[in-house]
Amino acid sequence: MVEDDPMIGRAVSTGLHDAGYAVDWLRDGGGAETAVGTGVYDLALLDLGLPRRDGLEILKGVRRKGGKLPILIITARDSVADRICGLDAGADDYLVKPFDLDELLARARAVIRRQRGRSSPEISYGSLVIDPVRREVLFQGTSVDLSAREFAVLEALMKEPGAVVSRDKLEDAVYGWGEEIGSNSIEVHLHHLRRKLSPQLIRNVRGVGYRIAQLP
Repeated sequence: MVEDDPMIGRAVSTGLHDAGYAVDWLRDGGGAETAVGTGVYDLALLDLGLPRRDGLEILKGVRRKGGKLPILIITARDSVADRICGLDAGADDYLVKPFDLDELLARARAVIRRQRGRSSPEISYGSLVIDPVRREVLFQGTSVDLSAREFAVLEALMKEPGAVVSRDKLEDAVYGWGEEIGSNSIEVHLHHLRRKLSPQLIRNVRGVGYRIAQLP
């Protein structure tokens, strides 16, 4: 999230954390283009009226370099011309302040879903089904209760079911900048997931990372 207003930034950051997202918050446009070009994020929330560099220029710079990260503009610029300009510059969606947090979350989910080529919020693989909107998990037809961080780890593994996900990427999915990460935090979350779901569900690919197994 790139947002210079401290009140809006705190409120949105808290709301995203409560919804299960890991959030990094930049307060000016100086390092924003570099940050959104790292490839570690699922979505950028981008204000336009930023110190040091305008958000629209950041957006254009990312798209000129071929960056495909979904970008949702959040701004007080509410004219039709501003919206057209933002969308034509490469924004995936445009939301005018003040906005309702639930609407922001819904738009964020929709943008991420489109980027992954899915029309439904649910992700299924074998007998495992997760719903990122309701934060629900079904395994072999049974509902399973997970903590917010357990769900975040599972969702990161389910983005591309069967693909190997590194430990660093799992940490990025669960923790924001400045949060203390224990040396075995991810392993603890994986242990809890295996205990609640199945010991065979999450496989360790030695020296590479982890992947979800397709279980009947």
